[in-house]
Amino acid sequence: MTTLTKFVARSTNRKLGPMPAAYVERETCPPVCPLRGAGCYGEAGPVSIHWKNTKTPWRAFLGLVKAIPAGILWRYAVVGDLPGEGNSIDTAKLWQLVHANGDSRGFTYTHKPLSELYRKTIKRINEKTPFTINLSADSLAEADRKADLNVGPVTVVIPSQTTLATTTPKGRTVMVCPATYNPQVNCQNCRLCANSKRNFLVGFPAHGIKRKQIDERLKNRQGENANSVGV
Repeated sequence: MTTLTKFVARSTNRKLGPMPAAYVERETCPPVCPLRGAGCYGEAGPVSIHWKNTKTPWRAFLGLVKAIPAGILWRYAVVGDLPGEGNSIDTAKLWQLVHANGDSRGFTYTHKPLSELYRKTIKRINEKTPFTINLSADSLAEADRKADLNVGPVTVVIPSQTTLATTTPKGRTVMVCPATYNPQVNCQNCRLCANSKRNFLVGFPAHGIKRKQIDERLKNRQGENANSVGV
């Protein structure tokens, strides 16, 4: 798989803020992601335009990442996922990305199912490098299961009307993403998701034109997750 990308040196996305950002081809998205075709914000609006123009080859993209100054916050995969087709993670390319990141502050999220190898890789990256990989969950119960893996910070989709901090079934604190309710806050000045050592989860309220559909799906998943195991 070639892993095509689009790199933006200064994002105009309000929630991101004026930081470097990368968009990664949709083939990296795992089929297990429940947002595919049912609420993924990359499938409509301005973000979808970038997603349709992921034409920069991986090697050239790594060169752009290397040019990001030390300490600068940037977002990998505004849409898309870790390198690797579908549910797989190309660990060689992932380490190439981490090495290209150097001392800059890259951060991202993954919906990929995690084998033992993938867990070990992500845990090492989160513990030993400035690059942060958040595990994305789609219910509070799933967030608990992913947090139990102890490989990195966890984020979770929550109902659209959620405005206050909440907790998971196991009592973990979930802070609502400040950029979703405060127009003065963006990823550039918040940085919660770039902190691999945080001791709480970050919740993203369902949003966009399909938020009602996502809210209904979240209700259904809460019931499903009550009887499910694994990741």
